Amino acid sequence: MSHAHSPLRRRLQAPAFSSLHRPTLLTAACLFVLVSAQAQTQSAGGAAVAELERVEVSGRHYDNAVGSSDAASQGIVRAELLKVRPLLRPGEVLEAVPGLVVTQHSGDGKANQYFLRGFNLDHGTDFATTVNGLPVNMPTNAHGQGYSDLNFLIPELVDRIEYRKGPYFAKNGDFSAAGSADIVYRTTLDAPFAQATLGGGGYARLVGASSVKLAGGNTLLGALEVMRNDGPWTLKEGLRRTNGVVTLAGGSNASGWSASLMGYDAHWHSTDQVPQRLIEAGSYLGQPFGRFDAVDPSDGGQTSRSSLSAEWHETSAAGAQTRVSGYAMHYALKLFSNFTYQMNRPDTGDQFSQSDNRNVFGLQASHSFDHSWAAFPARTEVGLQLRHDCIHVGLFDTQDRQIIGTTRVDDVRETLVGVYGQTAVELAPKLRGLFGLRADRVDARVNSLLEPRNSGSASKSLLSPKLSLVFGPWDRTEFFVNAGSGFHSNDARGMTTTADPKTGDPQERVPGLVKARGSELGLRTEAIPGLQSSLALWQLDFDSELTYSGDEGTTSANGPSRRYGVEWNNHWVPQPWLLFDLDLAWTHARFKDNESDDITTGPFVPNSVDRVFTGTVTLKDVGPWTVSLTERYIGSGALTSDNSVRSRSSLVSNLRASYKLSARSTLSLDVLNLFDRRYNDIEYYYATQLKGEAAPVNDKVIHPGEPRSVRLTLNLGF
Repeated sequence: MSHAHSPLRRRLQAPAFSSLHRPTLLTAACLFVLVSAQAQTQSAGGAAVAELERVEVSGRHYDNAVGSSDAASQGIVRAELLKVRPLLRPGEVLEAVPGLVVTQHSGDGKANQYFLRGFNLDHGTDFATTVNGLPVNMPTNAHGQGYSDLNFLIPELVDRIEYRKGPYFAKNGDFSAAGSADIVYRTTLDAPFAQATLGGGGYARLVGASSVKLAGGNTLLGALEVMRNDGPWTLKEGLRRTNGVVTLAGGSNASGWSASLMGYDAHWHSTDQVPQRLIEAGSYLGQPFGRFDAVDPSDGGQTSRSSLSAEWHETSAAGAQTRVSGYAMHYALKLFSNFTYQMNRPDTGDQFSQSDNRNVFGLQASHSFDHSWAAFPARTEVGLQLRHDCIHVGLFDTQDRQIIGTTRVDDVRETLVGVYGQTAVELAPKLRGLFGLRADRVDARVNSLLEPRNSGSASKSLLSPKLSLVFGPWDRTEFFVNAGSGFHSNDARGMTTTADPKTGDPQERVPGLVKARGSELGLRTEAIPGLQSSLALWQLDFDSELTYSGDEGTTSANGPSRRYGVEWNNHWVPQPWLLFDLDLAWTHARFKDNESDDITTGPFVPNSVDRVFTGTVTLKDVGPWTVSLTERYIGSGALTSDNSVRSRSSLVSNLRASYKLSARSTLSLDVLNLFDRRYNDIEYYYATQLKGEAAPVNDKVIHPGEPRSVRLTLNLGF
């Protein structure tokens, strides 16, 4: 292949401009954009311009063709795929990433649980997510390290999801050892739209969006979402979500800029996980108790997020590209949870509150250019990434959401700096390579307001080499060899804590960065017409899996681990109107040394999932109809380190049937959990104690999956 048309070069050059970030909710501005979308704007000379810019939409759901990526487990999901799949929650857009599943263990205003490659990623610890360049993961979060709340996402605005798995990519730093996904929003729409959804459990959602061409060729896009939901729970969830975006953009894919303002606010009640023994008993304290009942009816939370961001990109005549982006964000979270009920404080109950209030500032810059490396054509990219978090975080004992004690309160200043370089080289007509090196440093300063012994400063630096080799294609089939190091940061409080905040017992400090090493063999083929298929055999080692428990204010020690597995992904279009997607993943997750989960001892990593299957069949544009049926299977997993207790597998079917009322308007019916299967969103195994019990009981604790629900959506384009 010629250097001018190198797939590596195309991949590095492609998405220079795709709208940057989602803007904040200035309701008046959003409404103005929606109302004025069809209105005429005045050019400099006063002429009226009434026509919106048309955007051509690709008919493909994936951009995963041979020659388009550096690994079999890397790819791009297009908006067309998201449009035909029903979503129970916004975060489920990530289930378009093959092998990744999204669940929930609490109220739907809280960040989801994510599972990928044998990781219970908790709320995002080893999967880095961005929305148009804005990081979603929160280090040193009140609830969990890398907390990744995607509830602010508006799926209708997503243009594409660029995903990568494994630590093989120099651009990706903190939290990306298992994988990463960049969710890219649009900066312009084909036409304004208004959409209304009604469903069971008090579900109601309104969303509207529009883009308008301004004088000078710039584009203004605005979107507004309001959502309400009570769910199937006996205690009404009372989820109230308000969300808004405003983006101003100019230029082109080659050279241009964008600026975004975003705002999001939500509050809710939550039915947290409940003991299996309580459900089986069918009653609690003399009252009936079922799967959808709550032990502590005062659990819940509230959160908000607002940001201002901007990006600029320029492509020279020689093909060199420069990109610069920056952002400022304010984030707040307050959670009230009770996972052990009466075990620690029999008189008041074990409810606790976690609060997080922070300002985040970031800057990213990169420059890529063509050159020769020895006798070989090459393209190099160098980049800088800077993030600084100013955090006020607290952990409190509460009863009915009233503070009755304080465990710890900290002011944290945390800075993470990363620099990277990577060079793509065409070593031969059938061999290309990508060589990268990344350097990261974390600096943290903690001021413990209640316990001076836990104050202090800590820092850690890490080098992460990367290597990818791509062979082929032969008969429309290429082969990949990938290897690299990655990492995740630890909670800054764990880096400086020397005394347990509850007992005062000595506690060992943890390192700031934890290294991971991964490797992968893969292939991608289009040998069969209409079928894109990829196969990956991978392995990932972590130096340790210790975690800072936001629920306890202390560090939970876990040793080194190894995971390996197989992923097989298929996208088949036998006819333009018929599509099949089939993704299979199998994983083996073990600690390298026998580990204890305080209940058992053994090598199994608790809460890892062994098998994941997702299959979708779509009938597209069959007359006025488009119908999609998705089956998602999550296999059983060890809940204890000796594998004596395992979770139940689950199989859920979701259906969407859409009828085209006109060229731009549709009526859609979503049936979630189509066959009303009884399943659990998540299961744990640990000690809890209920009122009336003389001692703690080790038992399964589950959060039930939602029963069948129906939602009807009217989408009107203008």
